[in-house]
Amino acid sequence: MKQIFLLLSITALVWCCQSSLSEQSSSANIPRSYSQYCAQCHGEDLRGGISQSLLDGSWQFGARRNDIFRSVKFGHPHHGMPSFGLVMSDESIDSIVDYLISEEERLGVTNPPMPTTLETQDYMVKVDVIAEDLETPWAIDFIDQNHALITEKSGKLRRWENGVLLQDSVQGIPKVRVGGQGGLMDVAIDPDYDQNGWVYLAFSHGLPNPDPNERAPAMTSIVRGRVVGNNWQDQEILFEAPHDTYRTAGQHFGCRIVFDPEGFLYFSIGDRGAGEHAQDLSKPNGKIHRIHRDGRIPTSNPFYGKEDAMGSIFSYGHRNPQGLAIHPVTGELWLTEHGPLGGDELNLSKAGLNYGWPVISYGLNYNGTIITELVRQEGMEQPIFYWKPSIAVCGLDFYQGDLFPKWNNQLLVGALKFEEVQLLDIEEDRVMYGQTILKNAGRVRDVTTGPDGAIYVVLNRPDKIIRLSPTEAVQPL
Repeated sequence: MKQIFLLLSITALVWCCQSSLSEQSSSANIPRSYSQYCAQCHGEDLRGGISQSLLDGSWQFGARRNDIFRSVKFGHPHHGMPSFGLVMSDESIDSIVDYLISEEERLGVTNPPMPTTLETQDYMVKVDVIAEDLETPWAIDFIDQNHALITEKSGKLRRWENGVLLQDSVQGIPKVRVGGQGGLMDVAIDPDYDQNGWVYLAFSHGLPNPDPNERAPAMTSIVRGRVVGNNWQDQEILFEAPHDTYRTAGQHFGCRIVFDPEGFLYFSIGDRGAGEHAQDLSKPNGKIHRIHRDGRIPTSNPFYGKEDAMGSIFSYGHRNPQGLAIHPVTGELWLTEHGPLGGDELNLSKAGLNYGWPVISYGLNYNGTIITELVRQEGMEQPIFYWKPSIAVCGLDFYQGDLFPKWNNQLLVGALKFEEVQLLDIEEDRVMYGQTILKNAGRVRDVTTGPDGAIYVVLNRPDKIIRLSPTEAVQPL
């Protein structure tokens, strides 16, 4: 009997060892740091536990490699995601990110399908794709309910007519310097388009460069012209900065265009990677500019006629504003601008005021080092609201329409990294409440209200434009 028991014990021990070795072999590529710090929440198999699955194709805080790395290192504590930068080295975090990406690729994980309906706190919303097969679309603006113009970052202006994206792009638009964040950016339709036919474009304008191995110096420029048939005609240059202010950097061009009730045209230029220029009134970058629609500089601008200051500047101390909107009741200019690591801002731009970048900021450098110890300074404005961590704000509009009457005068905010559209309830100069009405459909580049009262969202990855409307007819309030 003892011999039989001993034999059974040895057999069981061998089986356990073999099972353990097999299990170890199948999980040999799992980084030790993942097993130690991540598996208890996200599961040893990545399919979730007390926290979400990492294999559902949906990344709450950004899907790019750098986004995932920063989420692990710096965390999102207010969402329940702790930071691990103090207990894990960058090399360990890199190994986790490599593992997550490789497992997605090995298992063929893809983004979840575009939703056909959404549930918000106020409405059930229908989602329709109105244009696809685009090349990094940047902006959309409507001529009327059945005609719109769409920009592609690569330098193409596309026409959308009667529900169809026309195949051929508009010919003869200005040449853009494509690279980094530069390219063809915003398109805006003149408020009096029916009378004058003007269309406005914002783009990164490059200078001639004799060395093909070097990036051409560039700065944001504004032009207007007319689209006749499929041709760009009658072009006028409205803003082109002094060429000695152009920079070879590939980031922070801005740029949005809006018109206020008085007919002024506002546009934004980011700091172009030189934060100190945002405080220098002789430089165009890091500023909101205001001009007449024909390019003339208003004499009422705060720095008009002042020495060592550009007369077109309206406000300054901005990092990279990629959302501009005019409040439909007050006529005031609101803007969103990208912070660094944390510190995306919602600002109310007023004439001559300094919004602080880079002297004050609620963000850090992308490597976690400190930009500035200051979040307040006399003579510098505080944001109305800031996001920490950064959601990568891009695209902005006050909703005005009959389809979503409860949302009138509320602010639509697009987010690239967080892949969402937020709706903020604004009361005077305060954010009273916010909700997310779209999530994980793609990187939100632009959001606007169409003439039909629907909400149109420009997405990158996937490169589509979608339309949000109520699933049922809405009774007027």
